[in-house]
Amino acid sequence: MREIKNFIMVSPNFPATYYKFAEALKNRNINVIGIGDAYHYELDEKLSSNLVEYIQCWSLNNVHDMINAVDYAAKKYGKIDFLESNNEFWLENDATLREWFCIDSGIYRSDILKFKAKSEMKKYFEKANVKSAKYALSDNYDDVLKLIEEVGFPIFVKPNIGVGATGTKRIKNIEDLHRFYENKDEHQYIFEQFIDGSIYSFDGITNSKGEIIFKCAHKFLEVNDLILEEEMDDAYFTYKEIPERIDEVGTAIVKAYNLKSRAFHIELFKLNKNHPHLGKRGEIIALEVNMRPAGGYTPDLISIATNVSYYDVYADMIKYDENRQDMSKEKYYAISVSRRDNRRYKYDIGYIFNLYKENILMHGRYPDSIKDNMGDFFLMARFSKLKDALEFEKIVREKY
Repeated sequence: MREIKNFIMVSPNFPATYYKFAEALKNRNINVIGIGDAYHYELDEKLSSNLVEYIQCWSLNNVHDMINAVDYAAKKYGKIDFLESNNEFWLENDATLREWFCIDSGIYRSDILKFKAKSEMKKYFEKANVKSAKYALSDNYDDVLKLIEEVGFPIFVKPNIGVGATGTKRIKNIEDLHRFYENKDEHQYIFEQFIDGSIYSFDGITNSKGEIIFKCAHKFLEVNDLILEEEMDDAYFTYKEIPERIDEVGTAIVKAYNLKSRAFHIELFKLNKNHPHLGKRGEIIALEVNMRPAGGYTPDLISIATNVSYYDVYADMIKYDENRQDMSKEKYYAISVSRRDNRRYKYDIGYIFNLYKENILMHGRYPDSIKDNMGDFFLMARFSKLKDALEFEKIVREKY
């Protein structure tokens, strides 16, 4: 057993369910120190009761404030063993703080680009022998034109370093391309060939040896950029058993990264038809990696599907460097379905709750910061059969 005493959680109040990380760590006799920009009185009791202390910073973007907060924690509680936000937005700050305080349990700034820059991810997909979309960077207009000449329209453009689907656009013709450059900001963007495919993910947790100690897979029923553009509701489910090819490809990518003591969320495409540049229908290709837990309340959906707390597995990894949960428990298809406030749905929510009272295990509203990507109101339910999960999804989202 490794000696882990102090864990700093950055921005522990977002998402709201992240108190479960603090709770699971505290239950393993680890001091959990929260550092965030929320006021003390804004913290939910379920979070604050599991923190040994909460340190407020005026801004998490101010690295000097963060350094002072971690310095205070280290002087008071001793060596900091882990520091994590488990949030894509703060990964670079996390790396800076680890480096500053010699916390060797996570990534440093020298490694950050391979986790955040979509162009750098391509190198690791190649190392894993997994295909990915052809691309060009916005810095070189001639390269973009060559890409278009090779793969045709439409193409996708998104920030080379970005979070979620923010800034993602379809470029349908040369006029769209000209408009993009006319309005482009100072950030670097990546152009990628359009892929007609279904989106899947391979999710899990590794230990300090880079071994996968927990894993699962998801299928997403909508495309992220369309959810944003057309204000669609969302739906995705966790598999009861991981599809074999998703497991193989995802595992190869994790090994290529030599990922240690981290959660991961790897996004993949399954080709819907033969593709002259990428492969045959059904082939799995890489989209991008996120080396942190899946966004929103997905860890809770995973817990519902696997019948094992994702948060407890993570805390086991931190404390014991292994998964001590009972993975032989019955598993389910767990599905998350959302609704938009500005849509009219066929079935009243009360009717749905009554019809699926044995299946619905979690529901609520998404916070404003992620509702554009996810929807306003969500329901999570579990089923033994996939067809029943998809019938639930249809009833929840059916409109007049």
